Amino acid sequence: MRLRGWTSGDAAAVLEAFRAEDMRTQSAEPIATEDDAVRWMESWAARGHAFAVVLDDEVVGNVAVTRIDGHGNGWVSYWTTARARGRGVAARAANLLAEWAFEERGLYRLELGHRVNNPASCRVAVKAGFLPEGVERGKLVYDGVRHDVERHARLATD
Repeated sequence: MRLRGWTSGDAAAVLEAFRAEDMRTQSAEPIATEDDAVRWMESWAARGHAFAVVLDDEVVGNVAVTRIDGHGNGWVSYWTTARARGRGVAARAANLLAEWAFEERGLYRLELGHRVNNPASCRVAVKAGFLPEGVERGKLVYDGVRHDVERHARLATD
């Protein structure tokens, strides 16, 4: 597995990933065409650092760190394609991202959150070394329904 920057040649992989039902709410804008996918990839430059997760020369996911602040904190997000799920890909990718963020970017604290009704994302966070810190009640709203979010964090000293 390796992480690398997104390229316009990855548009088909992004488009395929966002066709999955559970991925449709993971972008602020719909990803319905290859042009949408290219705009999604380009949008990361203004928000932080995003990396394509590559396994056996196939793009199988995304890991990113955004909301980097003056205190050395950042916000981690991740997703994998349906074909890559259940194989430990997201946890390994999140771990590689954390190592990069601490060593190369000089961050101290990384945070992430997942809906409490998403145990798979919780398993990814824990396997990648992100410890649970608490539940934020009613933090997210999808389709008019409020969801509680469990926050996790990993420190450079963990």
